[in-house]
Amino acid sequence: MASLAEPDAATSTANGLLLVDDHDLVRLGLLTLVQSHAADTGRQVPVFEARTVAEALEQYREQRRHIGLVLLDLQLPDAHGLGALDAFLHAWPQAPVAVLSGVNDPGLMRHAVARGALAYLPKSGDLQHVIGFIRSRGTFGEADSRHAPPPPPEPSGLCTWRGSNGLRLTLTERQAQVLDWVLAGASNREIAMRAHLSEGTVKNHVSALLLLFGVRSRAQLISQLR
Repeated sequence: MASLAEPDAATSTANGLLLVDDHDLVRLGLLTLVQSHAADTGRQVPVFEARTVAEALEQYREQRRHIGLVLLDLQLPDAHGLGALDAFLHAWPQAPVAVLSGVNDPGLMRHAVARGALAYLPKSGDLQHVIGFIRSRGTFGEADSRHAPPPPPEPSGLCTWRGSNGLRLTLTERQAQVLDWVLAGASNREIAMRAHLSEGTVKNHVSALLLLFGVRSRAQLISQLR
């Protein structure tokens, strides 16, 4: 692992990708789309793969001169939530990292970008929007900003959540409300009824909270914060 003092040797001309995701189908889907777009433009786009943060750090150490973009999932076997992003940028502060996530949550997006991510790319559904961001980085030739994702939403309705263990975190008002209900033992259905939301929306908020606090389950979240 590189030290913080060691400069990142990636250059603006590097157009390779490092795909970090433990789901083989996600990596395969992105790899296939990248190769297809590269073939259309006649560009050579080297693609490197990793399933864990440890593998990703080793790949980046060895291949960083060829890597112009790291696509990093937030749920990996050896790191969870924004801890994966923190670990990568701690080792390589100047690395061009965009977050991939199955959770489409504005609050989580703001946190990821504030902690150094170039973008937050939801991977649910069609991966073409991910390819659009890759194209905007000049991977397939001249960069086209029309394909860049919109900027993260402006902070609104934010509050500072304070846990009994002294932990402080900036959340949206809705996230703080859902978190308080989760810690009180309410189920998703109960929270949905109290907040007048669908159960799917509540589940999305809970998933975002798990990622924010770096835990894998509701039980771990409650255990950590009580």
